[in-house]
Amino acid sequence: MNETPLVMVEDAEGLQAALPDLQRATVLGVDTEADSMHRYREKCCLIQISDEHRDYVIDPLAGFDLSPLGEVLSNPDVVKIFHGADYDVVSLKRDFGWHIENVFDTMIAAQLLSRPRVGLADLVGDFFGYELEKKYQTHDWARRPLLDEHVAYARGDTHFLLAIRELFVRQLERKGLTDIAEEEFQLIEGREWGGPVHDEASFLRVKGSAKLDDTGKRVLRAVWEFRDAHAARMDRPAYKVIPDPVLLRLAERKPKTVGQLDDVMRARSTMARRYGSDLIDAVERGLEDDRGIPEPQKKVRAGTRPRHGARETDRLLLILKDWRQRLTRKGIPLVMIANNTQLKAIAGYRPETPEELGGMVEIRQWQVRRYGEQLLGVVSDFASGLPAGSESEKGSTGRRRRTRRSAE
Repeated sequence: MNETPLVMVEDAEGLQAALPDLQRATVLGVDTEADSMHRYREKCCLIQISDEHRDYVIDPLAGFDLSPLGEVLSNPDVVKIFHGADYDVVSLKRDFGWHIENVFDTMIAAQLLSRPRVGLADLVGDFFGYELEKKYQTHDWARRPLLDEHVAYARGDTHFLLAIRELFVRQLERKGLTDIAEEEFQLIEGREWGGPVHDEASFLRVKGSAKLDDTGKRVLRAVWEFRDAHAARMDRPAYKVIPDPVLLRLAERKPKTVGQLDDVMRARSTMARRYGSDLIDAVERGLEDDRGIPEPQKKVRAGTRPRHGARETDRLLLILKDWRQRLTRKGIPLVMIANNTQLKAIAGYRPETPEELGGMVEIRQWQVRRYGEQLLGVVSDFASGLPAGSESEKGSTGRRRRTRRSAE
C-alpha cells in the first residue's frame, strides 16, 4: 500500500484532475466514513476509492460539486467493490442522491465461501499478511484537518478490495456460487435509508413509553423535546446528551424539584448539574400540556402477509428449522440455506407452488432454484398432517400430491 500513489481530492480542481483515470476504470473499490457516533444528524465525511493504480481520498465536506464523481459511481458498467456495502450504498444515496449499480460485496462473498473470519482486516491479514489499523473505527470523521494516520486508515479500507474480489470471483465460480452472490449484490443496490424520521410521535419510540398513561406521555414528550433541541444545538447524538432510560424515568416519576432528580439519575452527576433545572421545567411543561397524544407511527410491514395463525405457523417453523439443520449437518452453511425470518415467512404463508414461493418478498430466486422442491414438500406434508420424513420423501410426496391435484 505504501508504494501506491495516494491522491487527495479536496477541491473541484482536484476532482477534475482525478476524473479521467476514474472514468477509465472498469473496477473500483469504494468505502465511506461517517460521523454517526458524534453528530446530531449523521453524514458522509469521506469517500475512499481505489483503482488498479491509485488510492483516492475525497473530502465531501470541503464544499465542492461532487456530481461528476456521482456519475462515475452510478455507472452500471463499472464494478463497485465494497466490504459490507449496505451502509455505504444507502449513505451515498441519502446524502448525494447517487444510485450505485453493479455492486460486489466482499463480506457477502466471504460468508458464502464459508470463510472463518469475514471482517476486512481479517481478510487482508489472511490473504496478504498485512495488518490494517482498527483504532479509528469510531473516529469523528467530520473533524478537520485530517491527520496522516487518519488518511492511512481510510485508504486501507479500499486499497485491497480489487485483489480480494479477484480471489473471490474465482472461488465463487469454482464452488458454483456466482448466481447466489450476484442476486445478493443486486438486492443491496435497492436498499434505502432506514434511519429515524422526526415527526410528532417520535418521542413514543422511547422504549417503555407504551406503558405510560397520557400524563406520563405528555411529560415524556416535553423532556424529549428539550433533549432533541439541545442535541441539535450541540450537534451531538441525542442519546449522548440524555439517554432514553432517563427520559422514561422522568416521565414515570415526574420530579418537581432538582433534589428529586436523585431518584432519576445519579446524584450530583454531570447530567444533573448541567440539565437539572431545565429538566424540571420540562416536566412542569409536560404536566401542563393539554395537547393530544398522537398515534405511534406504525411500522410498515414489508413482508409477505401470513395466511395462517400463529400456533400453526410456529409448529411448521420448527419443522422447517429441523429441515435446515439436516442440511447444515451436511456441511452447507446457514447463509446458503435460509434465515429464520425467511423460514417464518414460509411457515405463515405456506406457498403451494414454485411461483408462490418465488413471489414472496423474503425469498431469493436462488433459494427457489436450489431448495424450492424440498421446501414445498415440507409445507405440503405439514398441511396434510403427514409425519415428517426424509428430505427425499418430502420432495417426492409433495410432487405426487401436487400432480394428483392437477390431474383431478
